[in-house]
Amino acid sequence: MRSAFQIYVVPAVFVWLWSTGFIGAKYGLPYAEPFTLLLYRMLFTLVLLGVLALVLKVTWPSWRGAGHTAVTGLLVHGCYLGGVYYAIQGGMPSGIISLIVGLQPLVTALAAVVILRESVTLRQWVGLSLGLLGVSLVLTEKLGGGPGIEGFPLWTLGWAMLSLFGISVGTVYQKRHGESVNLVAGTFIQYSAAAVFFAIGAFALETREVVWNIQLQLSMAWLVFGVSIGAILLLMLLIRRGAASQVASLFYLVPPVTALQAFWLFDERLGALAIAGGVVSITGVALAVTGRKQPAQ
Repeated sequence: MRSAFQIYVVPAVFVWLWSTGFIGAKYGLPYAEPFTLLLYRMLFTLVLLGVLALVLKVTWPSWRGAGHTAVTGLLVHGCYLGGVYYAIQGGMPSGIISLIVGLQPLVTALAAVVILRESVTLRQWVGLSLGLLGVSLVLTEKLGGGPGIEGFPLWTLGWAMLSLFGISVGTVYQKRHGESVNLVAGTFIQYSAAAVFFAIGAFALETREVVWNIQLQLSMAWLVFGVSIGAILLLMLLIRRGAASQVASLFYLVPPVTALQAFWLFDERLGALAIAGGVVSITGVALAVTGRKQPAQ
């Protein structure tokens, strides 16, 4: 029997920490290109995780296990973060990219049914569909524009789709292949694979120039400690302890939390249609998370 802390507090903390990743990215991107910023973020995080692994004397996986973990890292961190950062740099508001990747529960549920043979009830399908509808309402308003509504270039949707694909497929892949890997060791391997990916991208596509002012330093510190360490370890823990479709449903709560922070910090505004969409998405979360069946063994 899980405690109330595990059921309510841990997911709530995860949702908040994850949402701040979009905010931290927007603060840091004016002073470094996306792959360059992410490369430094991974390298700083790897130093901390390496020290933690030594202190805890973690058990490292086999080469086969390390390979599966590296694939998860390329998807969950490489594709997901790379897509988010390039979308934000291209002009997509941080609140909107969080809404687009908020479609993850629907994509993950479909992948979990096919790959993991998880059971998804009619109630959950209705909830997941409502989440999709809610996000669609927000995009309709943003793409249509309106008084006080900030638009964004359509090409940034391509990066957003890459991000959505990475986090969705990576979540299911982690559930299937990464459960026996130590959390710290597994996260270290994932970040190492992502670092290689970002290094290739930075040297192939970017100038790698960085302005290390106080804003970037504070942004980097939060992205490393709060998101790369705190949120990711919580995500891996949640995936290990719950069905992939249920864990993915938590991401429906990230967009409204991110939107509130973006409004307060960057004056990113949502109109009546977008607010209605957020309410519909939250309703979908309540349906998708409750009444689930255990995955088939």
